Amino acid sequence: MPDQPPKTVLISGGTDGMGRATALARLARGDRVTVIGSNEAKGRALFDQAAHPNLTFLRADLSSIAETERVADRIVERYDSLDALALFANRVHPERVETAEGLESTFALYYLSRHLLGQRMAPLLDAAPDPVVVNVAGVGNTAGRIHWDDPQLTRGYGQVRAQLQAARANDLLGVAFAEGAVSKARYVLYHPGFTRSGADGHPSPLVRGSIKLLARFFAREVTDAVRPIVDWIDHPPTAPLTAVDRGRPVAASLKTLDPAAAARLSAYTETLLR
Repeated sequence: MPDQPPKTVLISGGTDGMGRATALARLARGDRVTVIGSNEAKGRALFDQAAHPNLTFLRADLSSIAETERVADRIVERYDSLDALALFANRVHPERVETAEGLESTFALYYLSRHLLGQRMAPLLDAAPDPVVVNVAGVGNTAGRIHWDDPQLTRGYGQVRAQLQAARANDLLGVAFAEGAVSKARYVLYHPGFTRSGADGHPSPLVRGSIKLLARFFAREVTDAVRPIVDWIDHPPTAPLTAVDRGRPVAASLKTLDPAAAARLSAYTETLLR
């Protein structure tokens, strides 16, 4: 039996891989879990597997600001408080894809939706006794950067470049959330490393096959990768910001966690949301 009372948990990108595993683990503990995903069939499959009355699936394309706001409105209407927000949503695009709102899709989904959900869920998190936000990205990795002269990557787009930029943006998002005291919730940046998760979502059959082959020999099991997340929901860290890279703490002095860059990204982000 769990040593904690049931929690209310919101998971973005919760129909695949680590998000799905986290949802199932928290449901097994008796939590009330809401999963946001873009694929109705995967949502139904999660329902079938979980067979749990405490599971809610909300379909939304989180690369859209309007869709993210819509689903946030539904959650705010439905819940009085939120114990945990777990952020997983991401998708790889070999070619540059622009959203209906004119944003580069990787940046919009992987970073901007997480920014929006953190902002919109802050009052619900503050209504919970011991809230936490867990942002699963690539903290500790220093590859990539914010392309301040062209954040939407209108020139020289590459899928790796886009993924690394959004990952670095999420590092700064955690810093901005904690530094700005957006909420009393503790913020955790978590890099699980290479896991047996997400290969089926890659658009290239060749890449999918290569990832699966490598995963057989080198990747962590998804259940192992999500175990810290499941535990943080029950026992949030005490610091406003915690960064963990494959089980190792990340120093706040790392260049990718620069408060000045976090403030600069926050200011740029606000211009996109006006």
